[in-house]
Amino acid sequence: MTRPTISVVVNTLNEEKNLPASLGSVRAWADEIIVVDMHSDDRTREVAEALGAKVFLHERMGFVEPARAFALSKTSSDWILILDADELVLAPLAERLASVAREGRDDAVRIPRLNYMMGKPLRYTGWGPASDAQLRFFRRGMLGTTDQIHGLLQRRPGARVSTLPVRDGLALVHFNYVDLAQFVEKMNRYTTVEAKQAAERGERGSIPGSALRASWEFVDRYVFKRGFLDGWRGFYLSALMAAYRVSTAAKLREIRSGAGRAAVEKAYAEVAHDVLAGYPEGARRRSEP
Repeated sequence: MTRPTISVVVNTLNEEKNLPASLGSVRAWADEIIVVDMHSDDRTREVAEALGAKVFLHERMGFVEPARAFALSKTSSDWILILDADELVLAPLAERLASVAREGRDDAVRIPRLNYMMGKPLRYTGWGPASDAQLRFFRRGMLGTTDQIHGLLQRRPGARVSTLPVRDGLALVHFNYVDLAQFVEKMNRYTTVEAKQAAERGERGSIPGSALRASWEFVDRYVFKRGFLDGWRGFYLSALMAAYRVSTAAKLREIRSGAGRAAVEKAYAEVAHDVLAGYPEGARRRSEP
């Protein structure tokens, strides 16, 4: 019986520091590595090629989901593993995935993730391995993509899906945010995309609704998902995810009110013009560049 082949797909943007470890964890057993790069400013493409990957380019979108379908279209294997550039595949997980492909009882597999945040792994706060199992390994054609930010892969009708148990070695190691500045930078970018997509769907949002969602986000993560057991990281992650909800809602309201940057800058210019118009002609002339 012919051994099923496996492709690993990685989408990248300025990931030269992470790629050696990420691709190094799959290059010994993957039949094909596909890297789709969003025109990185660093040496991401050169590093990927040096590690044996086939590299393709995709325009920058601000988030990865729109490039996923393009990346999958470049694969040629029977099975596909989607890997982020800041993730590693442990040897026991690689062996288990190869076994899943050989046995053929499942069409897709959810893989737990061991998320590191600011130097330590999280076990709770909604980001522990038991809470963060994602559909990442699948038989060709059994999962579909979405253009929605943070949208997970969608199972095709009839696809047989299982979830790997949470055991040592059977998780993707995810080196998540290295510091709070990185979290805030990504939050700003992602909430802008989420607000735009919400506006396109016709969502309106409300102040009471956003307050309730933000409050529940914190309580759910810190109390019910036992974020307090993750120490200060659990507290601040819970608080930052609540801020994420507020930021998305505020940006949605900003879009719907038409109070974007260009409109506000125009309004400010008109106010400044009116203020300067109140000065004598000589004073106005001195204030002009």
